[in-house]
Amino acid sequence: MFDLRDLYQEVILDHNKRPRNFGQFAQPDRRAEGYNPLCGDKLTLHLALEDDVIRDIVFKGSGCAISTASASLMTESVKGKTLDEVRTLFANFQGMLTGDAEADFDTDVLGKLSVFSGVRAYPARVKCAVLAWHTLQAAIEAKNKVATTE
Repeated sequence: MFDLRDLYQEVILDHNKRPRNFGQFAQPDRRAEGYNPLCGDKLTLHLALEDDVIRDIVFKGSGCAISTASASLMTESVKGKTLDEVRTLFANFQGMLTGDAEADFDTDVLGKLSVFSGVRAYPARVKCAVLAWHTLQAAIEAKNKVATTE
């Protein structure tokens, strides 16, 4: 029988082994660093913005499989979106991971990001999954401090 968890695990492992949008820009419009002190994940995000739209986004860093896969899938998901759309996506993503366990989440809004729904069962890993998102939020807000999951 087909198990959706197997597909989720396969997608996460694929994005960990071959992260999309991995790299850096010479002159990013916005940049932010993120750090998860719980497991040592670190990343740097570079954004190219045009009229409040993320035209391009890349990341560089090291971390666990969930952290790397989350950054990879996040960069794919936010390219071409407005900053307001990105904030809504982040709220939905975080709600899926930390909200009411009985609540349904909108897989149409989250798309491939839904693969992280199983992470909610491992509270220590939630921080790994949201690190890239907190770092993106810091880049959007042009904060000049390291984003953390604490």
